[in-house]
Amino acid sequence: MAANDTVNIPQKQKAAIYDEPGKVSTKVVELDVPEPGNGQVLIKLTHSGVCHSDYGVMTNTWRTLPYPTQPGQVGGHEGVGHIVKLGPGAETSGLKLGDRVGVKWVSKACTSCQACFAGADGCCFNQQISGYYTPGTFQQYTLGPANYVTPIPDSLSSVEAAPMLCAGVTMLSALNRSKALPGQWVVISGIGGLGHLACQLASKGMGFRVIAIDHGSKEELAKQSGAEHFIDFTKFDKATLTEHVKALTDGLGAHAVVVCTAANAAYGQAVQLLRFNGTLVCVGIPEGDFVAISGAAPGILIAKQLNITGSAVGNRQEAMQTLDFAARGVLKTHYQTKKLEDLTSVFEQMEKGQLQGRVVLELP
Repeated sequence: MAANDTVNIPQKQKAAIYDEPGKVSTKVVELDVPEPGNGQVLIKLTHSGVCHSDYGVMTNTWRTLPYPTQPGQVGGHEGVGHIVKLGPGAETSGLKLGDRVGVKWVSKACTSCQACFAGADGCCFNQQISGYYTPGTFQQYTLGPANYVTPIPDSLSSVEAAPMLCAGVTMLSALNRSKALPGQWVVISGIGGLGHLACQLASKGMGFRVIAIDHGSKEELAKQSGAEHFIDFTKFDKATLTEHVKALTDGLGAHAVVVCTAANAAYGQAVQLLRFNGTLVCVGIPEGDFVAISGAAPGILIAKQLNITGSAVGNRQEAMQTLDFAARGVLKTHYQTKKLEDLTSVFEQMEKGQLQGRVVLELP
């Protein structure tokens, strides 16, 4: 099929927009189907994951974002679909019509700045974020750079692939940054959409011993995801939680703690859970004003030679590795499917902490 052999592309499409940024509210509207420009592909999306990051963008509660979200923004950044049109020059990428590809949180990286050269796609100086000042994946059609969309393995279904494009790759990158080695103890704090994938990658994919921490309602999900131990944080205070983790880890503490939740309280207890040379990996971004990590006094960091690092999103190689884990059955998302019209109620459940695993939208 030639690059210009496009079939059945409508002029209009359905999309979910943030109609009142700052509030939990979305609206399904009709928008024009975009035309791919130089080096771009047009993707007919079939699925999009719903991420807590979308909630932060919609509600304008992330102080890390430089500008407020505007009314009419199409959110979403975990999209999977088929290429239905190639823009000028896109054929040089090797992509062709019908190829199944994914769109990630970083929908475009320049590939030529110092951050990109270092494999730090999430820090690209010229990046575009899907669903934030760039139309995202809560729509039927979206554009992507031919040199940056992610090929989806044939053996992996689209509904299973979607959450891997943010949640999955984010956790693989975070676990890589933890510096943990096979057989070592890793605490996963927060067993939601990110955390349950982190438990699987850590235990089944990377050979770590996992301790999961969350509310007691998440115990079954954590154990199913490979956690060796589960701790219900509501049954401990800061001191007794620390002692319990030490008791599970030969009296020394964990080699790494990965905080997946967006709760400042989780960060406040994390440093005390580490043993010497341990690493705290910050993943979940709390809403509202910046709060320093409690307990991270220089004296403690020096005495125990601790590391604190942030982890935004993975790079292109880690995205492919994550999809390979999923294709081989090592990594499986606990998910439920919803329609585009259900998006506001999904965010309402997310706000109340009522979701188990991930939600994936089936796009018409």
